[in-house]
Amino acid sequence: MDKTKSGMIAIVGRPNVGKSTLTNALVGEKIAIVTNKPQTTRNRICAILNRGESQFVFLDTPGLHRARTRLGEYMVGVVRQSVADVDAVLLLVEPIANVGAPEEELIQRIKALDMPAVLAVNKIDTVKKDELLAVIQTYAQAHAFAAIVPISAKDGEGVDELLEVLERFLPEGPRLFPEDMITDQPERQVCAEIVREKLLLCLDKEIPHGTAVEVTKFSQREDGMIDLDATIYCEKNSHKGIIIGKGGAMLKKISTLAREDIERFMGEKVFLQTWVKVKENWRDQVNLLKNFGYRDE
Repeated sequence: MDKTKSGMIAIVGRPNVGKSTLTNALVGEKIAIVTNKPQTTRNRICAILNRGESQFVFLDTPGLHRARTRLGEYMVGVVRQSVADVDAVLLLVEPIANVGAPEEELIQRIKALDMPAVLAVNKIDTVKKDELLAVIQTYAQAHAFAAIVPISAKDGEGVDELLEVLERFLPEGPRLFPEDMITDQPERQVCAEIVREKLLLCLDKEIPHGTAVEVTKFSQREDGMIDLDATIYCEKNSHKGIIIGKGGAMLKKISTLAREDIERFMGEKVFLQTWVKVKENWRDQVNLLKNFGYRDE
């Protein structure tokens, strides 16, 4: 009988490089929320994949960026902590033949911790082969990566090859999580994140980054229907008006999109009610950050 292998792999990179899209592609389920806006991921999200006798535990981390608020500092801290706690690091980069400041900082951290690291070059569907080779060469000079794998997280290209490479770094040992688990996030946390994803998708500019979502009610009826109450917090009264929209149209759109995704995730019908409240400067208030689930480990 094959011996079981189980290990943790941190997925790191700059904001908007495709970490959450890759996490979902690796696990084959929507665990992490995905938008085309930077800093979509705020917490470290744990996604679990069982493949044969191997269990991969992927940590999808926030993008490494310059912190401007307490929330920003928390997110940068999550990235740095995640790199220190794992069996291997997967650095995800765009197909640009230049090592940027966030990549440089992550490479220095990998070197300092003497951590096995694999480089995945994402979005290969957007460049020609000779451009891709230049990217690979540039990063190969920056660090002795255990492997460099070109991928397209969006199309799934190269994802199986990447898993085969990463499997080499899993230590022998029992599974860290039960076989039927796909994330360690509580269901209500996943539901709150789905509502926040729809805010990011539907709203412009800075407004969605100033929002947080708290699930205040999560209960199941005898017929299986889930009752879900979610409060959306924003930083300004003017933002509240935009989130609600004319005649409540925007909030209805956000809620409908969120409910459809939550029903897919839960496998049950959902009755979702949403409210919008103003909490000024919540991103700089430690007690509020803790309430919204941004806790230091």
